Amino acid sequence: MKNIGRNVAIWVVIVLAVIGMLAAFQPGGSRQAVQKIAYSDFVHDVERHEVRSVTIREQNISGVLTNGTSFETYAPSDPSMVSRLTAAGVEVTAHPPQSDDNPVLRYIAAYLPIILMLGLGFMVFRQMQNGGAGRGAMSFGKSRAKMMVEKKGRVTFADVAGVDEAKEDLVEIVDFLKDPHKFTRLGGRLPKGVLLVGPPGTGKTLLARAVAGEANVPFFSVSGSDFVEMFVGVGASRVRDMFEQGKKNAPCIIFIDEIDAVGRQRGAGLGGGNDEREQTLNQMLVEMDGFDSNEGVILIAATNRPDVLDQALLRPGRFDRQVVVPNPDMLGREKILQVHLKKLPLSADVNPRVIARGTPGFSGAELANLVNEAALFAARQNRKVVSMAQFEEARDKIWMGAERRSAVIEEEEKRMTAYHEAGHAIASVLTPGTTPIHKATIVPRGRTLGMVMSLPDKDPDVISRREAYARIVVAVAGRVAEEIIYGHDAVTSGAASDISQATSTARSMVAQIGMSELIGMVDCTDRSQISGQTGREIDQEVRKLIDQAYGQCKHTLLTHIDALHALAAALVEYETLTGEEVKKVIRGEPLGKEEEEEYSFNGRRPSVPSSGAMSGAASGGEVASQPA
Repeated sequence: MKNIGRNVAIWVVIVLAVIGMLAAFQPGGSRQAVQKIAYSDFVHDVERHEVRSVTIREQNISGVLTNGTSFETYAPSDPSMVSRLTAAGVEVTAHPPQSDDNPVLRYIAAYLPIILMLGLGFMVFRQMQNGGAGRGAMSFGKSRAKMMVEKKGRVTFADVAGVDEAKEDLVEIVDFLKDPHKFTRLGGRLPKGVLLVGPPGTGKTLLARAVAGEANVPFFSVSGSDFVEMFVGVGASRVRDMFEQGKKNAPCIIFIDEIDAVGRQRGAGLGGGNDEREQTLNQMLVEMDGFDSNEGVILIAATNRPDVLDQALLRPGRFDRQVVVPNPDMLGREKILQVHLKKLPLSADVNPRVIARGTPGFSGAELANLVNEAALFAARQNRKVVSMAQFEEARDKIWMGAERRSAVIEEEEKRMTAYHEAGHAIASVLTPGTTPIHKATIVPRGRTLGMVMSLPDKDPDVISRREAYARIVVAVAGRVAEEIIYGHDAVTSGAASDISQATSTARSMVAQIGMSELIGMVDCTDRSQISGQTGREIDQEVRKLIDQAYGQCKHTLLTHIDALHALAAALVEYETLTGEEVKKVIRGEPLGKEEEEEYSFNGRRPSVPSSGAMSGAASGGEVASQPA
């Protein structure tokens, strides 16, 4: 608030100064308009007795005509002018040279515009240099680190969930900031820098804020890109200024987000930009070595690219501790959801464990977005509480995109989509090693006309050969179903992403993870490092795997052709089936015929016209989709 008041006052003064300048440059602007006439016209008016009165000041004559018009003119040296005026009956008033001018006022009037211009320029310069907490246009060498002292509602470790191991590594930092003598009296030295490594959205910044909140110390936050500018020496100056601010507010924490923007491996430095980046990095290395642990300045940085950082930055004495912050597992996701769900009114059917199981691979930020989307869905439906149905819909929107129910597709295309997805679903249920099926749908979402989604029982850390092969079988099942029902010449481009997925999985099995007897346990991902013969053998093995999976899938669908027809009909009727409902249809059990009034948690709804000419594969879990 103080900065806002100061800025308002400065701009008020600037506006007043501009007004004063305009008034100084236009001293007669407020007076009545005066007509300037030639001296010959003035003499002519005097001779015709059309002048009422005049005022003579040196050689300037002003006056009023008989018609009330004011005038001004410049008179040359004419000694007879006064006698002619009096002869014509004109009232004459004469002033001695500079008789009523104050010298001080005259000098002020002369120099006031210059003073105002200089003052205005100085104030604007100071505003650009110091305004906005060091973010002025002229504050090149000032640090852009923002200081946050959260006296109320500060972040603590209780607000961070799902990263227990990372929190344990940072507890020592908190203990040091609270009681540094506990470590120094035994000769110990706390790490001067802590590097948080992990993918985006895993909570690296939140962890750093929690450390500051637990220790109740000032927290400086800055981005790595803020140090790099086009002007030489600016980055190094900002680094120096940042550490100076830290020392003045010690004990404190300095957090640098995305440090890879300034801490990349140093190279030859052939360009000016590279030289500037290296100067900034060199200054940071010096500053990290320059402050002692007893000064209470802890440097925490975050990156998702530790491989590109300069080795001098990672050596002991600088960033000598790395804390890995991975995506949370199922238990971690459950804890994160519990933190976010505290803020929502929930129905009794909401189970954080079920939501966590259905969101494999989600980061903490994505889980927060999921909870927010569910709350928005509930608000659109005018509900008082958020139920499991909204979480299901929110997850489907994040993974597969929003429903496209505004357009209409032809009935035959809808039927073909149903057979395509039914093939995926049957292969997913009947092939050994597949992930449990979660949902089958032909509702257009995003770029997809339909999809079959599978969710694992647990977070997969490794994958077996049987599981990898099962993925290929499920991927080709959509094309196999089209060929069985419509014939070889009627298959569509809907299997494009399925073919890409099957080829990628097969090539990874053969060339990367040693699951081919012919190629063996050899990493052949770099084609430039293998012979032409080996490359041809890899291609043959990839084709062999896909052909084998295609044949197995075709045999499975032909064996269960009745289930294929029944499942396609159920998808046309209900559009969305859960995994349990898919299994019921395959077993020949009837589905309930009741039509639900709204989209419930099991996802089944009566068929309505839907459309979309384009579709594409969605990500998340395992999804088999039909793109155009």
